[in-house]
Amino acid sequence: MNTTTTTLTRNPPGKTCFDVLGGISLAHFLNDMLQSLIVALYPLLKGNYHLSFAQIGLMTLTYQCTASLLQPLVGIYTDKRPLPYSLVYGMGVTLCGLLLLSSAHSFGLLLAAAALVGTGSSIFHPESSRVARMASGGRFGLAQSLFQVGGNAGTATGPLLAALIVLPLGQPGLVWFAPVALLAMLVLWRIGGWARLQHRNGAKRAAGPSHSLSPRRVLFSLGVLVMLLVSKYFYLASLTSYYTFYLMQRFGLGMRSAQLHLFVFLFAVAAGTVLGGPIGDAVGRKRVIWFSILGVAPFTMLLPYANLEWTGVLSVIIGFVLASAFSAILVFAQELVPGKVGMISGLFFGLAFGLGGLGAALLGVTADSHGIVFVYRLCAWLPLIGIVTALLPDLHRRASAAAA
Repeated sequence: MNTTTTTLTRNPPGKTCFDVLGGISLAHFLNDMLQSLIVALYPLLKGNYHLSFAQIGLMTLTYQCTASLLQPLVGIYTDKRPLPYSLVYGMGVTLCGLLLLSSAHSFGLLLAAAALVGTGSSIFHPESSRVARMASGGRFGLAQSLFQVGGNAGTATGPLLAALIVLPLGQPGLVWFAPVALLAMLVLWRIGGWARLQHRNGAKRAAGPSHSLSPRRVLFSLGVLVMLLVSKYFYLASLTSYYTFYLMQRFGLGMRSAQLHLFVFLFAVAAGTVLGGPIGDAVGRKRVIWFSILGVAPFTMLLPYANLEWTGVLSVIIGFVLASAFSAILVFAQELVPGKVGMISGLFFGLAFGLGGLGAALLGVTADSHGIVFVYRLCAWLPLIGIVTALLPDLHRRASAAAA
């Protein structure tokens, strides 16, 4: 521990700490893998407890709301008083939620378990995003993408492990994932030690480039970014929460085959995450957002009318392209409000979770009343909201002009 953190603190300014980014990405992988088990278990829980789609949506809403409401508050507090070891505590709360989920015998306990897992997430994400930015060496988009790809890869792996381990064993099989949470706590303890030494040695967190935008223009731009998040996460909610049900109902797939299709989609999301950050560093984040959200619209419109083979292909394209948006949106927001990494990270991670939960709940009610196929035909139009990207300032061009 001492050798590792000493080496890291001697890194010269401007150098990216890839070992720290690798560690925080691994922790993000383990954290989101555990959290994704809730969604992966929906078909099993629906059958065991005779849940409606609206109740499935309520579980997602409970998890996402606890994950979203606390995150901005955690971020605001840690901007003033960083708490590197809070990462460990957050993972401990997630572990408690996982253990409760493994033994829950009523819908109320399922909601309580989802709330605990969401609370753990709300503690984890703001501070871990700050650590990623501290280790970026100025390559903020790259650092955020490396951090995000760990989480998305974990989200993709959860359904696969659920299909291979939990579904054959039932809910009690979740206990086998407790060592994973303990491993994540060990990794986060080491990362917390590095971050604590950074603060102790007076290292300043990079605030990012400044700009000359008025406060009103900054607030307006943040509002546009929120609209883009609505488009992205409402659409993703239709896939992450209901894709297995869609495949089972429309194409007659079994539960395990549907879970494997969900894994392929989520793996495409993880792969696409890698591109958004570094490309945004090079050509500007506004261009990445344009391509990622608006560019996916033709594929979402085709999806509800495709056969099984083309459904798989289109879902991969959609997941890959749409995934690059979040890193670009988050770093764009951090550049709009420099020096408030924790607050912005907590706000946007919180919005991502909250919008996903709200979308899942609303889409669940819609699926109960109009059918799951109608949900996909309705959501196909959401990426067109990406047209509002035109209203964002081009910070990349401003920075280039200022440098010239």
